[in-house]
Amino acid sequence: MSGLSISEFTSLRRVRTASARWIVAALALTALTWLVVLAGLLAIANRVHDDVPVMLAIKLPLLSSHPELIFAGESRTEYQVDPELAAQLIGKPQGSVVNIAYDAGEPLAVLAAMRREPDRFRKAHVVVSVVPFLFNEGVRSAAVYPLDVAARLGVAEQMLSFLPLRVGTMIRYIREAFASRLAADRDVAETAPLPPLSGLQVLNHTQSEDRWPADIGSHAHYASWNLSGPKARFEIGALCDMVGLAGKVTVVVPPWAPRYDRARDSEWRQKDDQYVALVADAGRACGFDVLNIPSVPGLEQGNYADEMHVNASGVPIYTHYLVSRLKP
Repeated sequence: MSGLSISEFTSLRRVRTASARWIVAALALTALTWLVVLAGLLAIANRVHDDVPVMLAIKLPLLSSHPELIFAGESRTEYQVDPELAAQLIGKPQGSVVNIAYDAGEPLAVLAAMRREPDRFRKAHVVVSVVPFLFNEGVRSAAVYPLDVAARLGVAEQMLSFLPLRVGTMIRYIREAFASRLAADRDVAETAPLPPLSGLQVLNHTQSEDRWPADIGSHAHYASWNLSGPKARFEIGALCDMVGLAGKVTVVVPPWAPRYDRARDSEWRQKDDQYVALVADAGRACGFDVLNIPSVPGLEQGNYADEMHVNASGVPIYTHYLVSRLKP
């Protein structure tokens, strides 16, 4: 370095500065190109999106039996309600009760299915379970963000909502939008094979002790608590719109594992009370029943696979209790 003249050193510095500028410009151009491509994909996804996702479409052939009681909603119905046992409990034949719930299932999707096959819902009692992340605008993770809500946002709003930390949510939305359109074009809701156990999925495992949350108040479903965004508006609106399309609609708020105590977890209690009140107020205004189940007699800690889903041993206990609480 000591052998360089002042002019040579100055020239080297200019080269380095120019190189840095070119690198920054190239990165900026790459980022801009990526954003333009992403915006284009989102615009296409918005056009092709179908409100009935694949996970719901593959369960809709169960409706061919014209059931009297249809359990729908999210995973706490999918894994916890045995429709064949429920049919026995109400003295009806197999096929009169079905379970079309699916992971992270949302009311907007159920409403779309009802509008598509009105004759199969018109006289049925539709029981829909809900969960906090369906209404809490603070939860934007890819695994649980309601895709039908995402479809109702414009491209700019989608990008402002999810960039830069939640790009995975947009990628999942794009992927699922094309998948739902393909399922609709192939009439999966009509041609798919009948799911076993009338739609029940059973969890045969129990989560290891180190994976149980310490409390529910700080659970991811309640993160950045906000019930005033598009999620609550669209999903509550869907619950209300169901009333005119079914014989009866009941919205269920299922329990969490008994190891958690609402009385000692004020943050959980306050947030849960707010979201239950949101649903209850809508029920009174729109005409659907609301069944809030903070606990189930006989359902113990050993009957739970994780903090919010029962294992196989808890299915009959939960099913018995839920059916006993439904009004005719």
